[in-house]
Parts: sequence; C-alpha cells; structure tokens
Amino acid sequence: MVDRGASALSLPDGWPALPDPILALNRMGTFDWDLDSGLMHMDAQAHELFDLRHDEYDGRPESLAVRVPPAESHRLDALVSQALKDGSENYGAYFRIRRRDGTLQWTHTQGYIRRDDTGRPRRIVGIVRDARQEIEDLAQRRERADLRAAQNRQTSMVQGTAAALAHARTVQDVIDVLGDSDGLDRLGAASLVMGLVEAGRIHLVAEGPAGSFVPGTRFTRIDEPYPMSEVVRTLAPRYIESPEEFASSYPLLWPHITGLEITSAAYLPLIAQARPIGALGLLYRDKNGFSAEERNVLVALGSSIAQSLQRAMLFEQEKDLAQGLQTAMLPRSIPGIPGAETAVRYRSGKLGRDIGGDWYDVIPLPGGRVGAVIGDVQGHDTHAAAVMGQLRIVLRAYAAEGHTPATVMARASAFLHELDTDRFATCLYAQVDLGTGVVQFVRAGHLDPLLRQPDGTCRRLPVEGGLPLGLSAEFGRLEYPVSTVELDPGQTLLLCTDGMVEEPGTDLDDGMQVLTTLVGSGPDDLGKLADRLCEVVDERGGDDDAALLLLRRRSTEAPQAGGRLQQHVAPNDPDGLSDARHMVRAAVRAWGARERADEIELIADELITNALLHTEGAAVVTLRVLTGAARRLRVEVEDTSSALPRRREAGESGVSGRGLLLVDRLADVWGVESRGTGKCVWCEFTVPDRE
Repeated sequence: MVDRGASALSLPDGWPALPDPILALNRMGTFDWDLDSGLMHMDAQAHELFDLRHDEYDGRPESLAVRVPPAESHRLDALVSQALKDGSENYGAYFRIRRRDGTLQWTHTQGYIRRDDTGRPRRIVGIVRDARQEIEDLAQRRERADLRAAQNRQTSMVQGTAAALAHARTVQDVIDVLGDSDGLDRLGAASLVMGLVEAGRIHLVAEGPAGSFVPGTRFTRIDEPYPMSEVVRTLAPRYIESPEEFASSYPLLWPHITGLEITSAAYLPLIAQARPIGALGLLYRDKNGFSAEERNVLVALGSSIAQSLQRAMLFEQEKDLAQGLQTAMLPRSIPGIPGAETAVRYRSGKLGRDIGGDWYDVIPLPGGRVGAVIGDVQGHDTHAAAVMGQLRIVLRAYAAEGHTPATVMARASAFLHELDTDRFATCLYAQVDLGTGVVQFVRAGHLDPLLRQPDGTCRRLPVEGGLPLGLSAEFGRLEYPVSTVELDPGQTLLLCTDGMVEEPGTDLDDGMQVLTTLVGSGPDDLGKLADRLCEVVDERGGDDDAALLLLRRRSTEAPQAGGRLQQHVAPNDPDGLSDARHMVRAAVRAWGARERADEIELIADELITNALLHTEGAAVVTLRVLTGAARRLRVEVEDTSSALPRRREAGESGVSGRGLLLVDRLADVWGVESRGTGKCVWCEFTVPDRE
C-alpha cells in the first residue's frame, strides 16, 4: 500500500505565511500600546500609512499629532477613553490623516484592549489600514442612494400631486390642492403662485403660503416683464438658478419677494391643447440650480396640472350649462298664493354634464285652490330634460282646465306615451282647497308626501298610487285612485323626488325616515327649512338630482268656508229646480245675507235656468261662505257643456239675453272656470259679518 496523502500535495515553501507578511501585503500596519508606560510601538507598515520616517516618531502617541488633525485626534481620544471606561474589548474608527503633501487620507484603526485579572486595561494591540478606496466606494454608494432618493422624491412629487388632482372637479379644487401646506410640502417648494389666462391678462388665482402675495400682480398683462407673462408668451419654462439672476432678470418683481429668501425658482407654462391656459411658479429657499432630471420632472408636473385645470374648466362649463338648461325648464318663479306659503328648491347631481328630469310646479287654480306637483323623468340627459319640460307644461295645462286630479294624471300619462319616447316619469299631484283644507292626492309611482304639524312633529302620509306616467297608458291602466286628507292651518306638506332620500347602500324607507326626522327638527321658516334639507343633500354628495316643494296653509289670509250646500238639478226636473231655489233662499237667510237676499236669489236662479236651458245635462248648484279680508257668499253652477256663456242682445220679446247683464250688474265679482268635463259659472257677493 502506498501512502498517497503526503505525496499527493506539494506545499509551497514558507506555508503557512506568518502574520506580518499577511498584514503587510494587505497594507495593514500594527501597533502595540502599553498603557502603563504610554509607549506605542508601530511596525514599518504603520509608519508608511502615517507617512512618517522612523526618526519622526518617538514611540509616544502625542508625536502623531503632526499627521492627525486636532479634530480627528479629539474624536479618537474620546472613542478610546469611552472603550476603556465601559469595559469594551475592542473599538474601531475611521479617521483622516494629513500626509506630507497636505492631502487628507482616510484611515481605519481597530484595537483590542487587554486587561488584567482585576479588569484594569493594560495594553491595546491593533491594526491601522488605508481606507481610501472603502470610503470612496461608500461615498459613491451614498451618492447613488441620494440620487435614487431624489429621483424617488421627484417621482413621488408628481405622482402625489397627480393623485390629489385626480379628485379635483373645479378650478377651486385644483387651487386648494396646490396652495395648501400639504401641496407645498408635496411640491418641495417654499412658495407658489398660479395664474390663469383671461382676456389677454394673467389673473393670479393662487399664492401660498399666506402673506406671500405681491401687491399689483393680481392682474398682469401678458406683455409685462414678469416671469409668468414670459412663459405664457414663449410657451417654454423659465428656470432661475440664483438670487442674482432673479434680481437682474425681473427687477420689478424681485424687491417685493426678497423677504421670502428665495434662492431659485421655476416658472412653468400650463398648456392644454397647444394653447396656454395659465402659468405656475415654484419658488425655493434651499435650492440652487436644476438638474436635467429635475427639469423633466417639473415639465411633467406642469403638464399634469394643466390637464387637471382644463378638466376642471370643462366641468364647470358643463355644469353651468346643465344648470342653466335645467333652470330654464323649471318655473321661472312661483306665484304668490293667497292663503298659502310655498318654498321650492332644486339641486343638481354632482356629475357635471348630466341634466336631470326632476321638476316641481305650483299651479294657481280657481276657487281658492292650488295645485302642487313634483315629478321625475327617468334618465339624466338632455332628452330627460326635454321630456320633463313638455310634461310639466302639459300637466299644468290639464290642471288649469279644471280637470279632476285623477283625470290630470291620466291625461298626462297618455301624453307621455304618445311622445313615442322610452322614458317614463313618476309624479305626485296634490290639489289643495285652501278654503276647506281638503287635499286630493294622486300618486304615479312617486314617493309619498310628508306632513309636518305646527309643533314640528312630522309623519309620512301613505297615498294610494298607480303606475308611473307613460307606463299606465302603455298597459291600459289609467285609473288613478284619489286619496283625500285635510290640511289644517299651520300644517305643511312636503313633496320631493328620490334624490332627497336615496343614498347608495341604504334602503329607501330608511331614507324617508331620515328625511322625516330632519323635517321635524328643522326650522319653522319654510325657506330656512328648505335650505337646511338641501344642505344635507349637498353634504351627502349624491349622483341624483333632487327637487323639493313645501306648501303650508295659512290661517289668517286664506279664505275659509263657513258653510257649504250643494244641490243636483236634473234636466226636466221641476221639483229639483224648486228645491234648488228653496236651498238658496234658506242659505241666504241662515248665513245673514238678508240685505242682499233678492239679488243673490235672482242671480242664482238665472244661472241655474241658463244651465238647464242651454245644455243637455244636469246642473250642480253649490253655495258656500268664504271668510277672509271680507265675508263673501259664493254661488257656483256647474254643467257639462264646455261652451262659455256670452252676452247677447235681448230678443223681440225683450226677455232673453239679459242674464249675463244682470249677473255683471248685481254680483260683486263673477267668472267662468273650465272643469274638464264642463264649466262652472260662479259669482260672489260681499255680505256683512254675523254678530
């Protein structure tokens, strides 16, 4: 057997190497510092590192002061003293030495502390080495890290600003994002100015922080010697890299901003669709000059701000257009209604270009009545608004013609169906008799109304309803049920569209309950109550439009019925005619109108006779007392003919033709109302108050 272990390896001479050659080859010197005597021995490599000849070092650390600057020496002494005191076994430090040619050289030392059995330090043995390459590598790494950090900050600045601007819908939103303290910190600037181009001038719309406004610069011409004017003219950014450059380039502006201690500035044109819409100025305190990367970032920032501004301007224009069109479709004004107080409000949704189909209307009707309408056409576009405008006018016309509430709703549904549109509409129509307080409701797929008491309590009024307008005609279900309630003086009706109560993620009934609570806790004044309810809608920020109508019956000025009698007179019914005459005579005496009894009986008889002679149907005679500024007795004769009465010359017999002349001469006021299925001729007589 052959022992191959020793013969297989051919070891070099002098292996393993001794510590001294290893240290020398790695440019490391050694030292041995005796703390009792204070002497410190250094080898030749250590002498070379300190750039000392042997005759220049006497073995004491103090003699190294010729190569170690005082600041470095104090720092090393403090480090070693601390290590000796706190029981450390070793220490290490980077320090600089001044070589014979005056240059500074980074050096590193590592020392091991040897102690006796009592823990007292007796010796320090260690090494010193050249650390120039290490420090250079570290500096380069730090420089690269600083560069990456700066690039990240710049990227973050653009991304953060762009993210904040993404939520800006109006020009003021853009100004708020840029001008507040967070915006300045995000941009890394000490101060900011922004102007918009308006009619050949630059309108300063933002400056920050507070107190940095320069008097006389709110409006400046584009041809004036200001930096924002320059970038608007040239469409190129302007970088000012020193206070001296600022002072020499813009002598009119510089004296006003010296207190801001500006060291540099960047002015950027805000360009959208190849035209300047404004300019942005960023002013810095602790910055000198702009690198190529920084300039590219600032250009990108200006482009992002310009796009946000243009988007905000278009949004405001579209919103103004939408609101203007919507306002034109709604009633220009709400007429004053004797005996009632009203308040109406409309709030558009938060989407700028969308136009809603919500509407309201208040319709004065004869006989102390008023119609209140609230409705909502399906959709949010110009077509919905156009349908809404037509439907509102048609419904108003049907109500003014005297049709019953159910007939008004049925005819409006038929009209919408005949428009050949795919839209339907919900609607709630309330006809209020302010004299009696009787309210007739007809609901077409709409929300129920609310009733508020004078003491503030509020409740929902359940109203029987039918299909929405358009759908009821399509499915042949035009019969709308009528719900009747009594509205006492001081009570308030609230009609609204679903934009007042709907909120994403909530149930409609919950929204109605919230609205009921708000109405009950709101102010008594109708205008203030309407404003408060709309404020809640604005704070909620819903997408849907909202319309609101409040109507309160007043007790002081409203005509009130002191009594009411009614008689039906059929054609060719002498007994019915006789009963009607007796009813008139009895009512006149019972209601204290004896002084005008003959006049009232004569005119009532004339109206009843005309209705029976000139129409083929029956007549309905109604008598009532109205109290208000003056007490009045009202006579109404309703028939089924739509032909209006007219004055005629008396015939040969001298009898026919004088009816309307008598009415005009004897009654205090008279008139004719359309009632859908016919007409109503009425007259009123002022009578004294009963004692």
